Amino acid sequence: MMAKIKAGLLSLRDLFATAWWIFLIVGIGFVVAYQFVEPAPPKKIVITTGSESGAYYQFAQRYAAILARDGVTLEVRASAGSLENLERLKKDEAQLGFVQGGVVEPKDDPDAEDDSGLLSLGSMFYEPVWVFYRGEKHLDRLTDLRGKRLAIGQEGSGVRQLAQQLLKANEIPAGDHLVPLSGLKAAEELQQGRVDAVFVIASEKAPVVQLLLRSPGIKVMSFAQADAYQRRFGFLTKLTMPHGVADLVRDFPPADVTLLAPTANLIVRDDLHPALQTLLLQAASEVHGKSGFFQRAGEFPAYKDHMLPASSEATRYFKSGSPFLQRYLPFWLAVLIDRLIVLLVPIVALLIPLLKIAPAIYTWRVRSKIFRCYGELKFLEDDLKNHFDMALLGEYRSRLDALDDEASQLHVPLGFTDLVYTLREHVNLVRRTLSKLEQSA
Repeated sequence: MMAKIKAGLLSLRDLFATAWWIFLIVGIGFVVAYQFVEPAPPKKIVITTGSESGAYYQFAQRYAAILARDGVTLEVRASAGSLENLERLKKDEAQLGFVQGGVVEPKDDPDAEDDSGLLSLGSMFYEPVWVFYRGEKHLDRLTDLRGKRLAIGQEGSGVRQLAQQLLKANEIPAGDHLVPLSGLKAAEELQQGRVDAVFVIASEKAPVVQLLLRSPGIKVMSFAQADAYQRRFGFLTKLTMPHGVADLVRDFPPADVTLLAPTANLIVRDDLHPALQTLLLQAASEVHGKSGFFQRAGEFPAYKDHMLPASSEATRYFKSGSPFLQRYLPFWLAVLIDRLIVLLVPIVALLIPLLKIAPAIYTWRVRSKIFRCYGELKFLEDDLKNHFDMALLGEYRSRLDALDDEASQLHVPLGFTDLVYTLREHVNLVRRTLSKLEQSA
């Protein structure tokens, strides 16, 4: 048993002595490859939304529930709106957030490098611009609101910024008649008659929209100049709310309503882990991919608003869908395998050619010990055949005995012991040759 263990250790020693440079090269390859391996994605990220009564907040809660299935915690933080969300993202107080289309002016040169540190995961849904107003008179142009008291949203909100842009385009100046109210509070003020009109930017399912659509005496403006707005403001899309779509029984709206809509965009920091970006896009598809008043099934998410460059992960997702591994494996396992592939592929690429030549080098190293003895034996045999001197008989015998001792003490793996015995036979063959020369002398 000890002999077998000793022989095994001997083989390992020879193998390491032969292949140490292979281990060195593979180790260097491992270190280099590791520089390109993405770190594991964090278990917790923060999303900044809008008010707790708004659609952004409600959608973020649905994202959180979906991400929780894959072991990722999404912390939802309310905010004043898109402008505050952008500030939080730039200050790294959140890793992703909703931003209304048109809040960020797109660069004149689309190929110019963006230095904001932010990327777009695409547009998630349309956010129609609803202008609700009181009164019997039918209004279809924003100029009809001149001189009226208007609720245009809180400071820092996207609805306020867009409302100011549209009012300015209609030569309605800023002033005390523009009230910083939004959401359900603004709806209440309109119902009570303390404001004349309210700007709301939200999906058709938002509570404030549903409330005002069903409030008696409240009407929604149908934009007569929608095509003109769409041309002047590239981030706006013309939408049609079909006749009766809100309430078939009450036949509301009584006619088609033309609306304008920016998109709600999911913006991320450019250092957000790529795997989490893909996971967020999968959640967005689950939440926003169905049909609605203004969208077809599968229309969202999509890269519609070019306010910021699209994430490379988003571009790949819109083109090819989820990564192959994430389609069939749990998120954590897919990420682990993906990281291992990046690490192991270059190492395997190094090992394949190295392992092909390693056996030959190993065999050469073991055989070289024996061949060195054969070299000395060959020199001795040549001396005996060509320069035999009886006076050197003792030296000849000493050299043969030394070669025999060296051969018997050679430590070689078991697979090569036949070479040792063959060497010793050849030593005896030369010894017999010496005996014949001694007898004939």
